[in-house]
Amino acid sequence: MVEGTVVRVELPPEPVYFVNRDEERERAVRAVAEWRSRSRPLVLALSGPGGSGKTELAGLIARTLLDRYSFPDGVLSVDLDDFRADGVLDPGDVLSQLLYSLDVAPDQVRAPYAARCRQYWNRTADAKLVLVLDNARYASEVVPLLPASGGSVVIVASHGPLHDLEAGAAVELPLPPLEEGAAMELLELIVRDHRLAADPEAARAVVRLCDGLPAALHVASRWVRTHRLRPLSRILTDLQAELDEKGVSGVEHIWDTAYAGLSGPAALLYRLLPHHPGETFTLHSATALSGLDPEDCQDALEELDRAGLLDLRPLSLTVAGQMRLPGPQRGHALRRSRRETGDIGGVVAEAQVRVVRWLVRQAQLADRFAAGRRLTVVDLFDPVPGVPDAPLEDPAAAGDDGTRAGRAERAARWLAEERHVLFACSRLAHGRGMDTEVVALSEPVWTHALDHPHQTEVVEVFRRAVDSAARHGGNAGWLVRTRCQLARFLWESGELDEARDQIDGAMSALALLGDSERDRKLAASAVEHRGMLKGARGEWRAALDDFAGSRDLHRAIPNPYGVLLQTYRMGEASAKTGDLEAAHRLLSEAYSGFVEQGRERLIGRSAFALAGVLHRLGRADEARALYVQALGRADRRRSGFDLARVHDALAELDAAEGNVAEAEEHRAEARSLRRRDGLV
Repeated sequence: MVEGTVVRVELPPEPVYFVNRDEERERAVRAVAEWRSRSRPLVLALSGPGGSGKTELAGLIARTLLDRYSFPDGVLSVDLDDFRADGVLDPGDVLSQLLYSLDVAPDQVRAPYAARCRQYWNRTADAKLVLVLDNARYASEVVPLLPASGGSVVIVASHGPLHDLEAGAAVELPLPPLEEGAAMELLELIVRDHRLAADPEAARAVVRLCDGLPAALHVASRWVRTHRLRPLSRILTDLQAELDEKGVSGVEHIWDTAYAGLSGPAALLYRLLPHHPGETFTLHSATALSGLDPEDCQDALEELDRAGLLDLRPLSLTVAGQMRLPGPQRGHALRRSRRETGDIGGVVAEAQVRVVRWLVRQAQLADRFAAGRRLTVVDLFDPVPGVPDAPLEDPAAAGDDGTRAGRAERAARWLAEERHVLFACSRLAHGRGMDTEVVALSEPVWTHALDHPHQTEVVEVFRRAVDSAARHGGNAGWLVRTRCQLARFLWESGELDEARDQIDGAMSALALLGDSERDRKLAASAVEHRGMLKGARGEWRAALDDFAGSRDLHRAIPNPYGVLLQTYRMGEASAKTGDLEAAHRLLSEAYSGFVEQGRERLIGRSAFALAGVLHRLGRADEARALYVQALGRADRRRSGFDLARVHDALAELDAAEGNVAEAEEHRAEARSLRRRDGLV
């Protein structure tokens, strides 16, 4: 590793207490030292029941490998449970996440799943990285995620052995329960209490009660530490009585005992958390779900952490501050909730409605902060009484460009981190008939998806929005908006015929719109989308007519930004049809307007399009100046797609002028950018 180089390490903090598993660690290190393969990574397969310490061991092995060997591409970590919808994994979304971690720009991720697999293999062909895949269920989930490099190591954690992996494809590291000596060592490390030595027989009985599972030992240890004055024999009696009363086999009685000691607010929150949409939650969304006062919810979460029913350590690793119930605890919490449904009646339904409405409002705010004010069809939801908004700040209130950009980026990151919660929120709201919430959620998902377009669940969000708009039946604007949104992602996935059906439906709904400014903007947007679909089909003359029609509608509102955007689209369409003089005039007008309005992305895009037209008109010097400007703006936005195509254009310009060396430098840079993104 080069001194001073920052290596990406996507791992939570090391566990404070960890014992045994030395043999498994040594086998893993030895396997890495002995591995010889050019194009297939070493796979270390950890398996064991929930609570056996697989996740912690995987992290420790990864850190050990990073210390002993050279892995310049660092450690990537993915919890596959975070990418499941109703128990089904979306491998395409996992691949997208891995490509982002490998510094591939979102706009460079390939849309078709097979193409994305090839892109990932290309990107990892020469990589030296450690990849941790937690909570795998089947080998078929793991295989598409394997780097195409013998210099990489993959650590897979699963509850059971992955028998469907090819024989010899992985070094199997099963984790049996801790032997009594190791379990006692862990208990002593956590408790550090003289009562263990004073009553060794009771201490051994506590260990046996935990069945050698580290997670259960942690819970039992907290139970012992909580009751400082009681003799160990009495604590053991209480634990054993709880077991006898519940009659639960295995280790669940430990969690039942921990649950029985919770305060009322903490027990309520624990029962409600498995009903939160998605696998993760935050302090604020837990507050909305529970209906507790914010300070009471903080206390309840801390109490769950002390009881061993929640892990707060990863809390600071994300913008949103995400937490999650570990899989075994989530299942236990759900069972407790179902067992006590008679006691809480409609509390679960009320909690879900409350948290859905809170999440909709937060997504709307993040959308506004990330993308600026724009046309939407659902107004901002009111705050949920007693629940603060997520800690995001409005860029418009900032005093300088740097702060504004930072706030907008943070809001975009919030949308990216919370996307699976928003997807699950859309499913939950649709199932409950909350049509307004479903349509409202489609707007922030649209903003997120423009930069991260290749997630399977995105299209399903828009399908549900169309269905909710139709089911509601009372808002034509919803029908226009949701059908246009769905159509765009359909044609970008190659589903041109279905996209056409959606656009036809949107155009039919235009007759139902009123004369408000919003409805007139929606009508103009629908005509624009029809033109974009025609462009995707190669019908550029027809597309040009639609863009001109949309511009006329924007002028009549009036909507200056809409006029500029359609002028830009008309310029691009004119260039496609070969009318270079018209293209030059239109793109010049659009470029000047975007500069005046400070539209960063569109300044760069229009500069590039205008430069291409100038080059074709033989005005090379003017084209070069605009290409250089577009290059700088693409670099500031870190857009690999735009950077590569500008370098290609400059190479073509230099080659035409006989600047062979300069042309090759630009080609090499474009190749390097695409290689970085796995596109070569």
